[in-house]
Amino acid sequence: MIDQYQMTLEQLRIFVAVAERLHMTRAARDLNLTQSAVSAAVTALETRHGTRLFDRVGRGLTLNSAGEAFLPEARAVLARANDAQMLLEDLGGLMRGRLRLWASQTIGAYWLPQRMSAFKKQYPGIALELRIGNTHNVIEAVLNSEAEIGLIEGEEEAARIERIAVGSDRLIVVAGPDHPLSGRTGILSATDIKSLDWALRETGSGTRSEFEAHLPSGITPTDLRVELTLPSNEAILTAVGAGQMVTAISELAARPLIEAGRLVQLPLELPERPFYRLRHHERGMSRAAEAFVAAL
Repeated sequence: MIDQYQMTLEQLRIFVAVAERLHMTRAARDLNLTQSAVSAAVTALETRHGTRLFDRVGRGLTLNSAGEAFLPEARAVLARANDAQMLLEDLGGLMRGRLRLWASQTIGAYWLPQRMSAFKKQYPGIALELRIGNTHNVIEAVLNSEAEIGLIEGEEEAARIERIAVGSDRLIVVAGPDHPLSGRTGILSATDIKSLDWALRETGSGTRSEFEAHLPSGITPTDLRVELTLPSNEAILTAVGAGQMVTAISELAARPLIEAGRLVQLPLELPERPFYRLRHHERGMSRAAEAFVAAL
């Protein structure tokens, strides 16, 4: 009889997610689970083995020495389980299988869905699972075997990651239609840019890192008057459309609102930015991943 309290892969997956985020609610959100389910899984691990893995300080979490020692082992077990599953799916050919993807927000919301749909028409037996985070989250997911393929728009580098360009878009600067500069035709000057109130994505997002990397000469990120930092394109666009702030954002995300008259594009030229496909170069790709990469 199987011990109902023995360690499970799901418990390991949850532990790793919490350990990486040090936050139950964020881990639950990223895993598409309830906070109570995440908390119960961690408690079950600790109780079953009589070992605390986290120290709880107020509402915060920190990994203690036991948790730090256990984390690489948990990651290794999950990686081996993923390799075993990939092998079985490959043995069955492309008639069935599962491919785990992580993508940064702009790609996951605006560029990737139509490509996933086209892939599903060609390979209906392959289940595609997509999770969305910022560029840093995606890189971590690929490194930790939470994703076989990652897609990002940031230039962030990481050891053991293969990065191949697969597409592109452009950042543009937008404001609400009632913004004082909404009718501006001349290119925004350095003085204009420094005087504007900005709403930007969080640090670690590809959108923010790309914008800060391509600011006009003579302007640094610390020169920007950042009034709001928000975690999603949708939140940024809503805030800018309703007030007197401006933002730099993907043209893919903003174009529908510009065409609807809810936003206006301000005159500031920013270069195209590439979209990158990521994979762990020390791990082989499943046949499903190879087919998806070929489709991209």
